[in-house]
Amino acid sequence: MKTVIMIAAHKKFPMPHAEGYLPVLVGAAKNYKPSIKYQRDDEGKNISSKNPNYNELTAVYWAWKNLKDVDAIGLVHYRRLFFDTKPYSLNNVLSKPKIEKLLSKYDVILPKKRNYYIESNYSHYIHAHHKEPLDKTREIIKKYYPQYLINFDKVMQRKKAHMFNMFVMKRDAFDSYCEFIFGVLKDVESRVDISDYSVQEKRVFGYISELLMDVWLDTTKQKYTEVKWEQLGGKNNLKKAVSLVERKIGIKTKTHF
Repeated sequence: MKTVIMIAAHKKFPMPHAEGYLPVLVGAAKNYKPSIKYQRDDEGKNISSKNPNYNELTAVYWAWKNLKDVDAIGLVHYRRLFFDTKPYSLNNVLSKPKIEKLLSKYDVILPKKRNYYIESNYSHYIHAHHKEPLDKTREIIKKYYPQYLINFDKVMQRKKAHMFNMFVMKRDAFDSYCEFIFGVLKDVESRVDISDYSVQEKRVFGYISELLMDVWLDTTKQKYTEVKWEQLGGKNNLKKAVSLVERKIGIKTKTHF
């Protein structure tokens, strides 16, 4: 089984050397540095120049259009990775044999869900980001992807979601996922003016795509499993808790740590 797990990175960083893992320099069209010997996301058919708005999805698009003879495709981040057991280190990431064993039973491997506890996915999003793009996403799904609408509304009301755009998928599932998210996001992009958004908020299409994962997952009835993920370098849980409360009372704060 030919499996490629991309590691999205915008700079040089220590990488796992496990079989099947491929560091990808995202936004290479504007951020290329000859000293970084990673696969670039601006080769072949690509949307690399949209990285400030699409985040790591520029790597996903590159893989969709350019990795043809691959049985399974995945995405992790240079600091946020899948693990099987402790210790959580670059030498102990989820192995290719383990991934392929899971894919013999499931179509999709995802990180364990993130729980917002006191907020729905919708309220969490609009307390942290501009409301218009997410509402416009619903309008587009209702008009052009009506089979997804029921699950879009369900996902928005839940308090848990598979976040971070992390996954490993069999090829057929990956193609289905890409057709949906890039189709929806292209329409949202054409209908929303983000010219006056902050640098962080201009990453809007990457943020929205995180919520679209479960919409696609539930509608297409993919058979999936969850695995442990961890952020190397630690997570500031106190900062996250304070931020969650601040958003609840109307103070917009950074949401991705």
